[in-house]
Amino acid sequence: QVELVESGGGSVQPGGSLRLSCGGLGTISGLRAMGWFRRAPGQQLKFLASINVYGRTNYADSAKGRFTISRDDENTVNLQMNSLKSEDTGVYYCAATRYSDDVTRAEYWGRGTEVTVSS
Repeated sequence: QVELVESGGGSVQPGGSLRLSCGGLGTISGLRAMGWFRRAPGQQLKFLASINVYGRTNYADSAKGRFTISRDDENTVNLQMNSLKSEDTGVYYCAATRYSDDVTRAEYWGRGTEVTVSS
């Protein structure tokens, strides 16, 4: 059983930065792609960014230019978030899949870490 655990959430003022991290626990091998999603208050889960085992990245328009996804190793993914806005507030989830680059179909999910952007 693979468990993903997110960390790094918190409160920050508009314009600030946060770095989220996600690590896999348990027996892990062959994770092809990992990614990040956000659920803003009262909204549906939205894709933010993904990275595959070859380092190829994909970003939602809302994340381009401000967020950077990186992968330390097969089991760890990070999301550097700069120039944060109030609309970035929400719960951030990590996801991982063994089967493709499409993390929207991920079979492994974390429980989320909360980010609040407010003055």
